Amino acid sequence: MRFLKLPRSLRQFSTHVLAIALGVLLTVSTLQVLPSQAEPAPPLTVDTSQLIAQRQSPATGAIGSSSFVTAAVNRVGSAVVRIDTERTITRRVDPFMEDPFFRRFFGDGFSQQVPSEQLRGLGSGFIIDKSGLVMTNAHVVDKADKVTVRLKDGRTFEGKVQGIDEVTDLAVVKINAGSDLPVAPLGSSSNVQVGDWAIAVGNPLGFDNTVTLGIVSTLKRSSAQVGISDKRLDFIQTDAAINPGNSGGPLLNGQGEVIGINTAIRPDAMGIGFAIPIDKAKAIAGQLQRDGKVAHPYLGVQMLTLTPDLAKQNNTDPNSPIQIPEINGVFVMRVVPNSPAASAGIRRGDVILQVDGKAITSAEQLQNFVEDTRLGQVLQVKVQRGNQTQQLSIRTAELQNAS
Repeated sequence: MRFLKLPRSLRQFSTHVLAIALGVLLTVSTLQVLPSQAEPAPPLTVDTSQLIAQRQSPATGAIGSSSFVTAAVNRVGSAVVRIDTERTITRRVDPFMEDPFFRRFFGDGFSQQVPSEQLRGLGSGFIIDKSGLVMTNAHVVDKADKVTVRLKDGRTFEGKVQGIDEVTDLAVVKINAGSDLPVAPLGSSSNVQVGDWAIAVGNPLGFDNTVTLGIVSTLKRSSAQVGISDKRLDFIQTDAAINPGNSGGPLLNGQGEVIGINTAIRPDAMGIGFAIPIDKAKAIAGQLQRDGKVAHPYLGVQMLTLTPDLAKQNNTDPNSPIQIPEINGVFVMRVVPNSPAASAGIRRGDVILQVDGKAITSAEQLQNFVEDTRLGQVLQVKVQRGNQTQQLSIRTAELQNAS
C-alpha cells in the first residue's frame, strides 16, 4: 500500500528497474542451465588418405616412391663402366712433298715428317659376365689403339676388344680384373611395352654415373627411320635423356634389368633417344666373343618401300624416267655389282613381291627376312618387271662391309 502512495514518477522508475533486474536474472539462469551450447564445436574429422589418393596420379605415386628408381640403379649401377679410347691418326702427306725436286731442295728428312693427331673418345658400357666381359657400342671402340675401362669404384683396367659388329653397332671388350666383378642383370626386351619406365645410366658428356628417367616412347623403330641406313636394327625409342657419352650404357626397366643398349644419338633430336634391344645384343655377344665378328647374309640391292600412291606420283610426273607398277612391294633402286642379286638377274626398277612364298610389302620386312636366313641359303624371289612377273633364285652371301 505504501508503494501506491509513492508519487507517480517514482513508481514508474521503480517498475523499469525491476524489469531490468528480472531480465538479467533470466539471462544468467539460462546460461547456467544450457552450458553445452556455450562450448566450442567438435573438430571436423576428414579421411586425408582418401583425399591424397584422389589428388595423386599413378605417375606421381611412382616417382614419389624412393625405392623405385633408387633400387633399380643400385641393382645395376656398380656394373656400369666408363670407356675411354685413344686413337692415333696420320694425316695424308701432300703429294707435293713426294716430288723428287722438292726432296732435293729441302732434304729427304723433311718429307718423312708425317703429321699425326691423337683422338680421344668417351663412352659407356656394362659388365655382362664375372670373367670381365663388357658390352658396349661398336662405334665407341672401333679403330681404337687403346681402350681403358673405369669401374664405378675407381679401378681402371686396360680393355681388349674381343669383337666388333658394325651392322648392329655392338662390341664386346674383355678386362682382367679377377672374379669379384659386379654383373648387370639382363632382362628381356620382348616383354617391353610402350609406356614402361626407362632409366638410362652412363657417362654423358663426361659426367660419370649419371641417371636419367623417362618412358619407352615406341618399339621397333627401324634404323632406316632413324636415319642409319647401314645398320640392321629395330630400336627401342625413349624420351629418357641420352647424350654423347651415354653410348654403350644400359637402358633399364623399373626393376633394374637391362632392356637395351643406348645408342644412335641424332644431333637434331630433342628428347628422343634410341637403344638396341637387349635380346638382339645377347644373341650377338656370344658370336663376338667366340669369332670376333658376326656373319650377316645379304642380297645386294638398295631398295625402297613401294605403295600404289607413291608409284602413281612417279608415273604422273612427266619428267620421270621410268614407269612403276602401282602395287605394294619393294622397289629396287640399285643393284650392287658382283652381288648375289646381280648374279641372279635382279635389275634396277624391279619390284620384289614375294620371298619364299611370303608377301613382302616393305624394305624393312625384306631386310629382316634376309637377316634371319643362313649364309648360302637359296631364296625364291618373285619380282614384277614391267607388266610381267618372274621367279628368280638368289643365294645369299656374307656382307663384307657395313657401308
